[in-house]
Amino acid sequence: MTARPWMLYGAYGYTGELVAREAVRRGLRPVLAGRRREPLAALAAELDLPCRSFGLEELSGRPELLDVAAVLHCAGPFLHTSRPMVQACLAAGVHYLDITGEIVVFEAIFRRDEAARVAGLVLLPGAGFDVVPTDCLAKRLAEALPDADRLELAFTARGGGTSRGTLRTIVAGLPHSGAIRRQGRLEPVPLAWEAREIEFGCGRRWAMTIPWGDLATAYRSTGIPDIRVYTGTPRAAIRRLRRLRPLLPVAGTRPVKGLLDWWVRRTVTGPDEARRAAGRSYLWGRVRNPAGAERTATLETPEGYTLTAAAAVECVERVVAGAVRPGAWTPSLAFGAGFVEELPGVEAGPISGGS
Repeated sequence: MTARPWMLYGAYGYTGELVAREAVRRGLRPVLAGRRREPLAALAAELDLPCRSFGLEELSGRPELLDVAAVLHCAGPFLHTSRPMVQACLAAGVHYLDITGEIVVFEAIFRRDEAARVAGLVLLPGAGFDVVPTDCLAKRLAEALPDADRLELAFTARGGGTSRGTLRTIVAGLPHSGAIRRQGRLEPVPLAWEAREIEFGCGRRWAMTIPWGDLATAYRSTGIPDIRVYTGTPRAAIRRLRRLRPLLPVAGTRPVKGLLDWWVRRTVTGPDEARRAAGRSYLWGRVRNPAGAERTATLETPEGYTLTAAAAVECVERVVAGAVRPGAWTPSLAFGAGFVEELPGVEAGPISGGS
């Protein structure tokens, strides 16, 4: 019997195309899918892959997913697109993976854990740079200090850039601009709420708090109740962002968000191949227990979109192969804290702070 293929939805988007090309490089033949027929057909013809054109609103009661084993969902903003695809996958008996970094999306998918177990299916959000490296780093540190009650994660980059889809996701989340997890609860905080210097593998950099997906995933992976996530940002830029705080309510109105989304769709592409090849990402993490003991570690990976393509394809291959039990999982719970270190170009630093 021929194994069922998996589907890549959002294949002609910036990240989706990188994932499609990575799959072909590995000798895989996913079904490419998306809403717009013309760019989808062009990519499918170039890569000699099958394709299907349909919108998410067309999924109910239709057969598009019935002959695939899994869907790797790459069409954001996931705040708007994940729910109908998750529902369709559960109804069709299809595993679901995505590359989201949105806290509310993670939380919503984790609430479907029991439904996934009953259906015998895997739900695995965050199969890309958001949040594979940070989630694995968090899990590794938590295993090194099992009674930790505070977790800090941070990342910065050299080279690379931002895609249209990533910026559209940021716009979709406005006016919400900051968050931490305190005593197990998600807590909104102002834009650039806390800033500090962090010793990354590439040197000391300023960084500020952001509402990264690990506020959902690292909490699920480790159970640590207090979590903060930072991104490397020049100190002058942090000061400028703090001055923008009074404008955020206006930025979150429908007309302004619509205008920003229009501008992003027409002006932003993403880093080209040369910038991706030259770019590197640097991660840092620290856990602390009530007695004040600490463990820290660093991680270095390829540029974020390059890592996303490699990680997402690896995740879907393992899920389709039956390597993950049914349920809703984070990457580190599905594959272990060492999963990110198995991806090409990743270098993990030692854990420090132990006796």
